[in-house]
Amino acid sequence: MLLDAAESQLVLVDYQTRLMPAIYDGALVGANAVRLGQLARLLAVPAWGTEQNPSKLGENLGDIKALCAQTLSKMHFSGVEEGLGEWLRPPAKPPAGNARSLPKHLQKPANNPAERNMIVIAGCEAHICLLQTALDLLEDEFDVWVVTDACGSRTERNRDAAFDRLAGAGAELVTTEMVAFEWVRTAEHPSFKAMQALIK
Repeated sequence: MLLDAAESQLVLVDYQTRLMPAIYDGALVGANAVRLGQLARLLAVPAWGTEQNPSKLGENLGDIKALCAQTLSKMHFSGVEEGLGEWLRPPAKPPAGNARSLPKHLQKPANNPAERNMIVIAGCEAHICLLQTALDLLEDEFDVWVVTDACGSRTERNRDAAFDRLAGAGAELVTTEMVAFEWVRTAEHPSFKAMQALIK
């Protein structure tokens, strides 16, 4: 199954100012997170952020935070434990007006936005907050795509162990370029050249 931009949302987990200097290959990880956020903005994919205990670890890097519609401050390692799932799948709006005012066949259907169940997720630390958030999203029946080159931990071993576990649990492992090319699908896409410029 390929990613579909119209069904996707992006979650960027804990790229925090006091954490990133300790992340293995942190500069590349952060740069790929920025690319993902820019791609999401280009293709109208909603983007969300999380910050773990920001009073201790600082806020997300400014260029990442600016690309997110909202950023969830959390103490649980999983963002889902603190309401991320409600952001990704808001409750359906009840029909407006008196349901008895018109016969059922004349009533307008509820105007709820189409669900976006493909969650493209990346973040730090891969074996803690990213892992626990992604596993909870899988449990909540989202399709989860982990962007490996935009994920990091303090050590390669912890990062790779997270990828092994996530793949075993049913998450798809992808790269930033895979996401970009699947979101546009064709060289005839109106945003293809802009997308290419972001990943070169």
